[in-house]
Amino acid sequence: MNEAEQIARRAVQIYVESHPRPLHVTMTQAAEILGLSRQTVAKMVRAGQMRLDRCGRIPIEQVDAMLQPV
Repeated sequence: MNEAEQIARRAVQIYVESHPRPLHVTMTQAAEILGLSRQTVAKMVRAGQMRLDRCGRIPIEQVDAMLQPV
């Protein structure tokens, strides 16, 4: 993991620790958390990498899983 990725992950971690966490997020919110475009998140949903709930939102656990190192 390069330095920029480490900084981005730390920034997300600080944000998460200082703000109440919703159980589900929109694709736009997921994109912001992951540092991706909304279009990229939409492609991930279409590819089955992330799934929407019945209300069209992404469970926060899926976003968290994407932030974990591989």
